Amino acid sequence: MISININPQTAVPLIVGVGSTILALLLMLIKIPHSDYSFKLTNSKLAIVVSFLICSFMMFYAMNEYGQPDIKDWDMFLMLTIYIVVHFSTSIISYSMIALLKTERNKWQSLFVPGLFVSAIVAFLLLESYKSGNMNYFWFVCAVALIAFLIQSVTYIVHFDRAYKNSIRELENYYDEDESHKIKWVRFCYVISMLTNLFILVYLCLYWFLDYKLEVASLYTIWYLIYMLYLSSNFISFLGSHKLVLDAFAHKALSGEDIIQMINQGKRRRGRQSGKATASSSINEAEFRKLEKTLEEWVEQKRFREYDKSREDIARELNTTKEILHYYFITKKGVDFKTWRTELRINEAKRLLLEDKNASTNIIAEASGFSDRSNFHRQFVKIVGCSPKQWRDSDGNSASGQVQ
Repeated sequence: MISININPQTAVPLIVGVGSTILALLLMLIKIPHSDYSFKLTNSKLAIVVSFLICSFMMFYAMNEYGQPDIKDWDMFLMLTIYIVVHFSTSIISYSMIALLKTERNKWQSLFVPGLFVSAIVAFLLLESYKSGNMNYFWFVCAVALIAFLIQSVTYIVHFDRAYKNSIRELENYYDEDESHKIKWVRFCYVISMLTNLFILVYLCLYWFLDYKLEVASLYTIWYLIYMLYLSSNFISFLGSHKLVLDAFAHKALSGEDIIQMINQGKRRRGRQSGKATASSSINEAEFRKLEKTLEEWVEQKRFREYDKSREDIARELNTTKEILHYYFITKKGVDFKTWRTELRINEAKRLLLEDKNASTNIIAEASGFSDRSNFHRQFVKIVGCSPKQWRDSDGNSASGQVQ
């Protein structure tokens, strides 16, 4: 049975233990808005909750051990306890963040539970070797644990970096707007997490050279609570935009090669059944002509100005699928839908800039279909060759183009 010793020495672990428990309960009580892919966010939330609960348990465990005869160096024991928390946290937070950014289940994710089991064994050996009083054995276990921890951290960092870069590409392929800011907090929180973990390694390596060991251990423990607060606040704020991001991760925009492969697979299946297989039986000219007519009406209604819509949403409006839509633009227009729609928006912006010279560029950007000012400016310069202000000041006589 755990008995809590409350005194000035155990005040810090008490604060951190209570704080991490409250954060875990808060996250558990928050309801995630339902979507087809909200299970990814739910799994990430539960992983973070587990990490916070482990921190709570270890803090209360440390308080229970305070004053015991086998605890000869309280500040070292406190730092050893938080190191165990960090060891678990590295695996759990990495799993949470990478799983949130990835669609498919990777081999490393299937090793998550065995990895936690290894962390539990490491925690047991560290605590038992410390309590045994055999410091040579204890430092040997510490050295092995630190090497394993470094290998583990580097592996997770590499996987996270790949997952983050892939996620940025998927967002760019799925939405016209620059939505990368929606997940930048994930990278920043992960960087803070790794730096927090690095500090504990530095402390353990420099332990014998520090004059104020308990003060450093206490400050680090408080910092860990601040880190958990920061992670929780960013995770909660992410809930509001989770559908926008997760939809993009779960529905990767297919490339032209993907479409052709799908057509060829369908052709082979139909060929085996009827002996007649042509690509036109899947996507034929009649479908393209119908799509062209629908696109003309869509442009006349200026529906290209509606932003924060995925390609699936647009395809439904055009009574087709995103695969056929993508294949049509690649084969018939030589550009993808994203580029084509962006050009329509820029042409609309060029017209509006000259039509109302008193309107701000922010209003023009939004009216032409851009929700992000920086993205509007970047796309305008890329396509027109000058800034929106330069275009307006020159009355549309820029050397790079004229109003269409």
